[in-house]
Amino acid sequence: MAKIGLIMNYIKQGKLSVKKELLEFVNKELLPGVSIDPKNFWSGFDKAVHELFPINKKLISIRSEMQKKIDDWHIKNKGKQLDIKKYENFLKEIGYLVKEGSKFSIETKNVDSEISNIAGPQLVVPVKNARYSLNAANARWGSLYDALYGTDVIPESNGAERGKKYNYVRGEKVIEYARKFLDSIIPLEKGSWKDISEIPKVENNLLNLKLKNPKQFVGYSKKSNDISSLLFLNNNLHIDVKFDSNKTRGETKDKAGIYDIILESAITSIMDHEDSVAAVDAEDKVDGYRNWLGLMKGDLEYKGQKNGKELVRKLNPDREYTSTDGNKIKLHGRALMLNRNVGHLMSSSSILLDDNSEIPEGIMDAFITTAAAIYDFKNKKNSRKNSFYIVKPKMHGPDEVKFTNLIFEKVEEVLGLKKFTIKIGIMDEERRTTLNLKECIRAVKERVVFINTGFLDRTGDEMHTSMEAGPMIKKGDMKSSKWLAAYENSNVDIGLTCGFSGIAQIGKGMWAAPDKMADMMSQKINHPKSGANCAWVPSPTAATLHVMHYHQVDVFSKQNELKNRNPAKLTDILTIPIADRPNWSVEEINKELENNAQGILGYVVRWIDQGVGCSKVPDINNVGLMEDRATLRISSQHIANWLHHGICNKEQVLEVMKKMAKIVDKQNIQDPEYKSMSDNFNNSIAFKAACDLVFKGREQSSGYTEPILHSRRLEKKASH
Repeated sequence: MAKIGLIMNYIKQGKLSVKKELLEFVNKELLPGVSIDPKNFWSGFDKAVHELFPINKKLISIRSEMQKKIDDWHIKNKGKQLDIKKYENFLKEIGYLVKEGSKFSIETKNVDSEISNIAGPQLVVPVKNARYSLNAANARWGSLYDALYGTDVIPESNGAERGKKYNYVRGEKVIEYARKFLDSIIPLEKGSWKDISEIPKVENNLLNLKLKNPKQFVGYSKKSNDISSLLFLNNNLHIDVKFDSNKTRGETKDKAGIYDIILESAITSIMDHEDSVAAVDAEDKVDGYRNWLGLMKGDLEYKGQKNGKELVRKLNPDREYTSTDGNKIKLHGRALMLNRNVGHLMSSSSILLDDNSEIPEGIMDAFITTAAAIYDFKNKKNSRKNSFYIVKPKMHGPDEVKFTNLIFEKVEEVLGLKKFTIKIGIMDEERRTTLNLKECIRAVKERVVFINTGFLDRTGDEMHTSMEAGPMIKKGDMKSSKWLAAYENSNVDIGLTCGFSGIAQIGKGMWAAPDKMADMMSQKINHPKSGANCAWVPSPTAATLHVMHYHQVDVFSKQNELKNRNPAKLTDILTIPIADRPNWSVEEINKELENNAQGILGYVVRWIDQGVGCSKVPDINNVGLMEDRATLRISSQHIANWLHHGICNKEQVLEVMKKMAKIVDKQNIQDPEYKSMSDNFNNSIAFKAACDLVFKGREQSSGYTEPILHSRRLEKKASH
């Protein structure tokens, strides 16, 4: 980001110049409740930042140096078939590939059970949006009936259509589906759940319903003298079967009196300061920090309107039951919350250093989000182990992971926390991290709790790193490419080799189509089957549906099986996805360009004009897809690659961009806050930003979209 020369609304704190709104937030809202004197905080922060800044700067410059060497190598070998061994040796020579050390196991201590021994869905939401954040935290428990009734998992055929009024035919299909699920997960000794015609009884803490595995019954609740809940456990996940003696609660009529099945759903949730938010200045950063603080204190609220009535959302309390031994038990009412900070590249004008440079934003995030987590160390509503979990994205190789470890050490020192209080989740989404993942993990073996394949960002980096190698295959063909399959398998293989099972998460990426839940149910079971003990979902509903897969697959048993397979090959991961014979027709090329351009424009226009960092964007076929900066990176880099290799030209791409801008305008016609791009392309900052991402894509660091987006968003904010 650009240096700031003019100091306005900044207040000096030692060598730092801090934006007034951020300073007031830290001093008046953040620090008073954690018994940290502001003078001591700013003094320690000041010293740490100025020690860390030169290292941060050097690491970013190494990225550029590496990229220049790789570009030159591909240019030198242009027209030759890629010799993988020669390519591998070259990467070793320049330090891109580091020497792999001896076998080791991670040593992370004080890890919450939601991470260590419960496999399940993981929600990712923009922390700037209080409503989404609360929904995600409360998505620990979700209604299976609602999830089935409201999605395409139940087909709208044979009278089962969704509408404004309750459809009893559809309701019966929901009940049927749910009973089959209970039969498969909590089977009875004899018969089926669909044959139960009365509410089961619990007398002397014994259930009169005979199960194949009686140990699955772990608790109950009563209302008056009748059972209101039966609590079961399968694969460390709870199932709460709800009963009503009137048998008619809500709209559902049920002979057994079952009116809902509540599934433990989003076990963990990532509150995101990065890819899903548009935070370009101190005002934006404080919004995100304030919401995170509210989550850690437990007092975050959202007030809005629903059906003409005021809606107030708060954090859910814990759930209480009577156990089978007659004692009271409490279950966590909220997902365990992790916090995704930004990567090393980004800087923020919220704070200026002694040379007037913007502060590395990731360092600022680490200090402030950790300070907020201290509130939770007192109330223990999030982590019961006094640990704080930071997901760190976009690191390139072991040295950058080591630097993150150093940042966390400095934070712990300044805030007076025990060493290794801060845990790290490594996003395996950059090529140099993938190829050196074992050594990345080794660098934080006492802190690591998470590795996750972010295949969209990873594909974006694959294309940018190998920009000079040749024209890339179509975007849709990437999922079936050799390198991607090897990358996904390697992440699991290395995680298991390094002792992750029973300690840390091995995660998989996002299901990006929130309206296509039937497709998700048929495809996303492959994530637990792959040995991943968590996978990303876009909504609480998706979490409730996806968790059924973790009932069907015992992930930890699967991990034990996979430990014995042959690991993914490095040479496969190094295979570059370039087209052997890029002889596509004009129609094929234009279709690919249109698909990419539509996704870019649909996302960017909301980012620039409305400050929305993650949204459901209709694709070229009007299918709503969750778009964030990862999807933007791959689409923009793909067009940039095709432009560079002459598959298309600038005039052709600009024509496509204008054509798709008109379509995006039509798709958003119902949004009263939407500003049309096609009315005046020359004056639309959003359209200019989208074009910059494509036409300047090759020169962007690692193909990242943030610098352009931030610059144009600031321009838009200044124009108001």
